[in-house]
Amino acid sequence: MKNIKYIYSLVFLLLANTMFAQNQAAGSPQTKAIALTGATIHTASGKVIQNGVIVFDKGIITAVGDANTTFNKANTEVIDVAGKSVYPGLISPANQLGMVEIEAVRATDDQAEIGPFNPHVRALIAYNTDSELIPTVRSNGILLTQATPQGDIITGMSSIMQLDGWNWEDAVLKKDDGVHINWIGYFKREFDFASFTATTKRNDKRDELLREIDKTFDDAIAYSQVKNPAVINVKLEAMKGLFDGSKNLYISADYGKEIIEAVQFAKAKGVKKIVIIGGEESLLAADFLKENNVPVIVGTTHRLPNKVDDDTDLPYKLPQLLQQKGVLVGLAYIGLNWRTRNLPFVAGTVAGHGMDKEDALKLITANNAKILGIDKYVGTLEVGKHATLIVSAGDVLDMRTAKVEQAFIQGRKVDLDDKQKRLYKKYAEKYGTK
Repeated sequence: MKNIKYIYSLVFLLLANTMFAQNQAAGSPQTKAIALTGATIHTASGKVIQNGVIVFDKGIITAVGDANTTFNKANTEVIDVAGKSVYPGLISPANQLGMVEIEAVRATDDQAEIGPFNPHVRALIAYNTDSELIPTVRSNGILLTQATPQGDIITGMSSIMQLDGWNWEDAVLKKDDGVHINWIGYFKREFDFASFTATTKRNDKRDELLREIDKTFDDAIAYSQVKNPAVINVKLEAMKGLFDGSKNLYISADYGKEIIEAVQFAKAKGVKKIVIIGGEESLLAADFLKENNVPVIVGTTHRLPNKVDDDTDLPYKLPQLLQQKGVLVGLAYIGLNWRTRNLPFVAGTVAGHGMDKEDALKLITANNAKILGIDKYVGTLEVGKHATLIVSAGDVLDMRTAKVEQAFIQGRKVDLDDKQKRLYKKYAEKYGTK
C-alpha cells in the first residue's frame, strides 16, 4: 500500500511540474521616476507625438509631450527609445486567459460552473497568475484582460486583471465589473461528431428559458429594494449592481433581432449599463444601439460573413461601420483564450479595411477601457493615469513589424520572456540557426 501511495504521489508531482511550471517573478514596484525619450507616442486620445517624451513616477504618468518637455533629469532614469513607438497597454475583453491552462486536462480548466444561473460566480478567484499562457500574450503588448466566466445562461461576474502579479489579489484592477448573460437565441447549433457536420435547429425551449430569465431579474429587483435583508441571497446580491449602475450587464448576442430584444428586456428591468458582446449582426441594430447608448464589443472579425449575400469582408469592416453610425465600439478576440495574443493584429486588419489606424488602436485601448469602466486609469497615455504601456520596435498592429521590447504595468517593468521564446532559443542553439 505504501508503494502505491508513493507512486501516486510521484505521478502527481510530475504532472504538477509539467502543467504548472513557474514563470518569471512579478515586476517590482517603481522606485525611481522613468522617462522614455525620442519615441513616437501614440496616446490613443487622438494625438500622436513625434520625438516625444513620457515620464512616470510611482506608477503614474507625470508628463507626456514633445522633445521640449521638461522634467527633473537628475532624479529620473532616462531610457532612450528613439525610433520606436510607445502605446498604451492593450486591453483584451471577454476571454478566459488565466482560467484555462490545458483544455484537455479538466483540473486546469476553471472557466465555468455547473448550472444555468450563476450570477454570483467570480472569475477573479479562478485567475491563475502562474499560467504559462499569460507571458506569451503579454509579449504582444496585451497588459490587461477581462477574465470572463463561461457557462449556460447567466455565467457570472468578470473582473479586469493586469497581466502581472504574484496572485489574483495583486493582479486585479477592477473587481466584479459586470454580470454576463448569454441571450437565448431563436435557433441553436448542434454538432454531430459521428458525421462531423453542424446543423441549425429552432430552439424549442426558448420561451421557457426566457421566462426563467425574467423571473430571475424580477427576484433580483425585489431583493435590491430590501435595505437590510435578514438572509443574504448570494445570487441576487451579485445582481444588485446592475440596477444602481455600479456593474455592467454584458449580453452575448449576435443576431440583429436578438440584440434589440435583449436590450429592450434589460432596459425594462431597469439595468443602467448594457454592453453587447459578439454582435455579428449588430450593424442591423446600429441605430437602435446608438439611441440607447449601448456599446458593442465586436467579437473576432477573422471569419466569414453570416449570410451568403453579405460582402466577404463585412466582418473586417464591421467596427468601422458601427463607429460611423455613432456606436461606441471595442474589439475582442473571442474563442480559444491563448489566441487573444492576436488581438492587435485583428485591430490591424480593421485598419486595413478602411478605419484610420489611430482609431483602430482605440478599439483595443481607449474604447475597451471606456466600455469596461476603467478609462479613469488606463486606455490612453495621459497625465494622472497608470503607467501601463508598451514600447515596440515597429507598428504594434502589424504582425510583420510588431516587436514589443519593453512593457510597464503601473510603472513596474515587466519581464517579457515566455515559454515560446525559451523554446526558440533552445532549439535555435541546437540546430545552429541563431
